[in-house]
Amino acid sequence: MPPRILDGKLLAQTIRREIAAKVKEHTDGGAPPPGLTAILVGENPASRVYVRNKKKAAEEVGIHAELVELSAEISQRDLLEKIAELNSHPAVHGILVQLPLPKHIDESAVIHAVDPEIDVDCFHPENVGMLVAGHPRFYPCTPHGCLQILMRNGIETAGKEVVIVGRSNIVGKPLAMMLAQKKTGVNPAGGDATVTIAHTRTANLAEVCRRADILVAAVGVPRLITPEMVKPGAVILDVGINSVEGKLVGDVHESALELASAYTPVPGGIGPMTIAMLLENTLQAAITLDG
Repeated sequence: MPPRILDGKLLAQTIRREIAAKVKEHTDGGAPPPGLTAILVGENPASRVYVRNKKKAAEEVGIHAELVELSAEISQRDLLEKIAELNSHPAVHGILVQLPLPKHIDESAVIHAVDPEIDVDCFHPENVGMLVAGHPRFYPCTPHGCLQILMRNGIETAGKEVVIVGRSNIVGKPLAMMLAQKKTGVNPAGGDATVTIAHTRTANLAEVCRRADILVAAVGVPRLITPEMVKPGAVILDVGINSVEGKLVGDVHESALELASAYTPVPGGIGPMTIAMLLENTLQAAITLDG
């Protein structure tokens, strides 16, 4: 039997319809529309595409979206002042600063500058700490997208062995925490799984990966995961998006996907889910702040 394709694009459309209904309910109750502001620094073409896609998706579900475009030469001080201005704006319920930033700007300082209550990317250390403690204010967008794909496709995580290849603060580490945690009323995305974080310096990486019932590739190396690294019947989540000779490819080699019972494609897998979870976080921030 061929592997099942976990269509993130189709699932994201379903979730966005659900969010649109919740936004309507929120505004019908007299509250203003949720407001999302994206900050783009510089002219990175990929970043510009990502931000425009996020803005369009927000507007389609009834979220008021603004794009603040700033010069690549902006000083760190001026950028932080702009973030402080947006933090105090009553119509802004969510701020995202598109990464990467120009080299002269301290990324950590920018992440710390966003008010945690409207940090809808869930990058601020306060929100990361709440996630680790099992009382999340928000779930990080890409990890939450991964969990939703599993949950909504009926793929059980409890008791399963998960290997995540990649240890970034954006995907690998928070996803590992979410998958390992106990599912509770305040933490419904707990996965109850046994989780291993691996990376490109892991000894015997292929052997480690072959243990996985669920294998997550989030390392940013094109086609790193090859057939000898996959246990037959495993579920594969490919988070990587890499450009190779003008073609988008994931972190998993196409031949390795044939061994899976189910997998996310690239493109059309995790990417659309990330945007859907951003919209969900913006709505939840608006509900919390505006009641």
